[in-house]
Amino acid sequence: METYQFEKLTAWQKAKELAIAVYRLLTKFPQYEQYALTSQVRRAAISIPSNIAEGTGRVSVKEKIHFLEISYASLLETYCQLQIAVELSYISADDLNAVKPLFFETSRLISGLRNSYTSKL
Repeated sequence: METYQFEKLTAWQKAKELAIAVYRLLTKFPQYEQYALTSQVRRAAISIPSNIAEGTGRVSVKEKIHFLEISYASLLETYCQLQIAVELSYISADDLNAVKPLFFETSRLISGLRNSYTSKL
């Protein structure tokens, strides 16, 4: 079975897993947040694996790094927004703590991938 290069990356695999976990958390958000915070979290979460994938399609190493930086920033944005969701009682602290290890693991993997590209400059 053929696969794209990004599908082989552990960073992308974990980022995809994280995005799915975040989407599942969003089902707990109140309906009135559907077009506000829910939408923003959804966009940020899906941006994490999407930018890893897009970066692998770029030719230059600088562009690859740029897309990893966007992915990392989206990861931080998503985490921040979920912290706010806890404060607003949209999700529980336990809900966030359950996915927190995925945030940290994905963060380390994106950083490691970025460092590997940086060493090629």
